[in-house]
Amino acid sequence: MNDTTQFAPEPTLFEARLHPHRSLTPVGFVAVMAVIAGVSFTAGTAFLMMGAWPIFGFFGLDVLLVYLAFRANFRAARAYEEIRVTPSVLAVQQVSARGDARKSEFNPRWVRLETARDDDYGMTRLALVSRGVPLVIGAFLGPRQREEVAHGLAGALAAAKR
Repeated sequence: MNDTTQFAPEPTLFEARLHPHRSLTPVGFVAVMAVIAGVSFTAGTAFLMMGAWPIFGFFGLDVLLVYLAFRANFRAARAYEEIRVTPSVLAVQQVSARGDARKSEFNPRWVRLETARDDDYGMTRLALVSRGVPLVIGAFLGPRQREEVAHGLAGALAAAKR
């Protein structure tokens, strides 16, 4: 007997890739740095003309520090989380800015969605709880984005438990 039937893959109930929000584009970064450098150079030149030449170097140091802060911010934006829910598996992969990955898999029937809210700020925490152990997800998201993820996850978990 030749059985060529294959198992159909499970349907995906929810899938999301979460990234930290960064409002400054690379073009915007160049524009901001050009303005900061221009203002610092102009002010530094004024002090240089008055004979306070060491001040000129401090204005250059300020530009360097702002540049390094922006680069650190862009590096931190490389972090992301991937969440996938099927009827039998809830998989979460959290990747840090350095590329370190942490994978977690749960049975969606045994996972509870836990949220914390602030009256003024909105949703401040979103976690998946399995066996009493919480896994915080979307920590880098804003309250509105956490709400959207929580809504989608709640629907997917409810569908998986049916």
